[in-house]
Amino acid sequence: MAFEPPQRLVRALGESAPGGDDWVERLPEIAEQAVALRELTVERVQVPGGRSSLVVLVRRADGTPAVLKLAPARARPESERAALAHWDGRGAVQLLEPFAAEGALLLERLHPDVSVRSLPEAKALLEAAGALRRLWVEPPGDHVFETVAERTGRQASVMRGASAEVAGLVSAALEARESLLAAPPEERLLHGTFRQSKVLSGVRSPWLAVGPDPVVGECAFDLARLVRDRVEDLIASPSGAATTRRRIKRLAESLEVDQERLRGWTLFRAVESGVRALRVGRPKDAELLLEFAGWL
Repeated sequence: MAFEPPQRLVRALGESAPGGDDWVERLPEIAEQAVALRELTVERVQVPGGRSSLVVLVRRADGTPAVLKLAPARARPESERAALAHWDGRGAVQLLEPFAAEGALLLERLHPDVSVRSLPEAKALLEAAGALRRLWVEPPGDHVFETVAERTGRQASVMRGASAEVAGLVSAALEARESLLAAPPEERLLHGTFRQSKVLSGVRSPWLAVGPDPVVGECAFDLARLVRDRVEDLIASPSGAATTRRRIKRLAESLEVDQERLRGWTLFRAVESGVRALRVGRPKDAELLLEFAGWL
């Protein structure tokens, strides 16, 4: 199996790779072994693909279409496997094997080029929110998933080292986090990185979620990333700030989430993403995200 990893994946993993990590260089060999082990026939690599994993469209030995997903350890593929196993196809892509050996996941084939994002904005938000609601279940009693407090704690530590030009937004985001963590209203298994492009058209269900980075905590944290979907369109619109406020209100009401808690987590997550974009040399992305955060 000879192929070049999609450039989007190479760039994204290059931004976050610790010293000495050669996973991308070893990816052809990893893929060949994963395909041979499962007796798969490769159709094509999904391009442009994601930012943390390689997605390969394959067929199983019996001809059934499937997806082979390969991810480095730092992308937490075992955590993704555990979440998908717990959801067992309810609202999410179905896991086709019970293990994640060498960071490989064998998954149900959805329509990889048809996401909720292809719908008109209002319809896309409605369908995405409906898919997200199905995922919010009680976590397993013996779960080892990262919590919202743990994940945002790591992120907050990095944010404190941000440049002085964003100090005001960082301070507001960190204050919001502290307040929100003081009394979380519920504890649910969350998708963790949910947005419109993470909801694909399926056969057994119209829309199913893919690509979780699962975390346990309150629902507003999960919904916060959806608020800023199509952020480039929001920033370009003269009514972007007002549209964002209406979006927060609409999503909070439709999913029975506290509006102020949703606003607070939206602020934290937008600032964290903006600071991270600055740190890895994506100033245009950072500008969009921090301007959006300023509206909150």
